Amino acid sequence: MGRDDLYITVTSFFRCPISLDVMKSPVSLCTGVTYDRTSIQRWLDSGNNTCPVTMQVLQSKEFVPNRNLQRLIQIWSDSVARRQLDSEPAANAVVVPSQDQVKVLVKQLDNNCFSSLTKIVCFAKESEDNREFLARMDGFLNVVFDFMRNAESDIKLIEQVIKILDLMQRKILDKKPLLESNCLSTILLVLQRGSSDSEIQSVRLLESVAVDGESKLKIAEKEALLLELVKSLSKEKDPRLIEASLSCLIVITVAKRVKTKLIQSRIIPELKNLLSEPNMTVSIIEKSLKLLETLSSCKEGRVEIWRDTILLKAIVQKVLKVSSKATEHAVTILWSVCYLFRDEKAQEAVVSSNGMTKFLLLIQSNCSPAVRQMSADLLKIFRVNSKSCLSSYDTKTTHIMPF
Repeated sequence: MGRDDLYITVTSFFRCPISLDVMKSPVSLCTGVTYDRTSIQRWLDSGNNTCPVTMQVLQSKEFVPNRNLQRLIQIWSDSVARRQLDSEPAANAVVVPSQDQVKVLVKQLDNNCFSSLTKIVCFAKESEDNREFLARMDGFLNVVFDFMRNAESDIKLIEQVIKILDLMQRKILDKKPLLESNCLSTILLVLQRGSSDSEIQSVRLLESVAVDGESKLKIAEKEALLLELVKSLSKEKDPRLIEASLSCLIVITVAKRVKTKLIQSRIIPELKNLLSEPNMTVSIIEKSLKLLETLSSCKEGRVEIWRDTILLKAIVQKVLKVSSKATEHAVTILWSVCYLFRDEKAQEAVVSSNGMTKFLLLIQSNCSPAVRQMSADLLKIFRVNSKSCLSSYDTKTTHIMPF
């Protein structure tokens, strides 16, 4: 099926049977019927135990992401967006300057900065060859770095500089100037006052310069910058910014002191909010769990996690429900808190959230050996501390014994 065919009409299987809207996150029940995740979760949370379409009593309330349908919906959505873009009038279209014109624009940067930078951004966007041309131009990157160092309060001008640097990330061989205090302060200014697109570009730029332990620490040591990255995780923010910030934080959160600073900056409650939000993308959930897994490797992180039963339940809920990556991260967090740290309150929260059943299913599944071993370890702990019928379950068996 071509993209143009998908654009012609919204087929019925793109729509949720409950809301009748195009599904954002299609998931299938055990009956085989697919719904939007938010709609079916609301139906189940209301106490219903039937499939809304077939009215069959559900043998299991677990649902599985329908990846094929999600891809088809994305193709259709992209097609609609492209048609709308093509239909817009080109009256305001910016003419891409030639290479000779760009040379002149670079020389004029001191006199007409904003106009010249805007045209250079347009040139850089056009092609990889154009970005290569700018990177080879003698002195161009030095001029751009000077703008970063000497930035004042003109946020619009700074945003153009950030756009150029973001476009040319792969062409900048020496990124050390971006780690200078003045440059990091400029990035901080964009995160505080810039547009959503500029914030995303700034965060991507930060991640691109965090290439070794020293550069990661330099970024983390600027506490105001770290705090803005944490604020960017608010679920009210642009999902693209949330995802970019999570990726950046995962990269720089290596040293123990960085983990401690993040925990003190209240990052764990923000991650809890993301995991509790039903409409978050698979990628955001995976990255949130990955960052939590990193934070759980230090004592302060584990303490924050086991103290929050709502967070623990949200982590258990993601096991076998989002993706294999999400499951691996979630199980590692639970293993770290419940098995290594051995907190009984945390263990009770996991058991009450149907965690034992999920670990049993994981042992029987095709998951990685590491996840299977961690699941077995957790079941042994629960077997010791529980009087349930699972106390006689042998984790070495290859099947689930009937109750």
